[in-house]
Amino acid sequence: MMNIETLTAFLGWCTVINIGVLIFTTIILVILREPITNIHSKLFGLNPANLPHEYFHYLGNYKIAVLIFNVVPYIALKVIA
Repeated sequence: MMNIETLTAFLGWCTVINIGVLIFTTIILVILREPITNIHSKLFGLNPANLPHEYFHYLGNYKIAVLIFNVVPYIALKVIA
C-alpha cells in the first residue's frame, strides 16, 4: 500500500514533469512553428492554415488534464496531510 506522503510526492513530481513537458512543447511550437507545421501537414494530410488552431487546442487540453489529474489532487493531499 502507498501512504499519503508517498502519493503526495509522486503527484508533485508528476506535476513538475508534466508542466515541464507543457512548457517545452509550447516553446518548441513558438520557435519552430514553420518546420513543425510543414511536418505535421505532410504527415497527417492537414491544412497548414488550421494547424495553429489545433496546436492551441492541444496545449489547452493538455494544461487542463495536468491541472485536473496532477495539480488538484496534489493540492488536496497537501491540505489534508
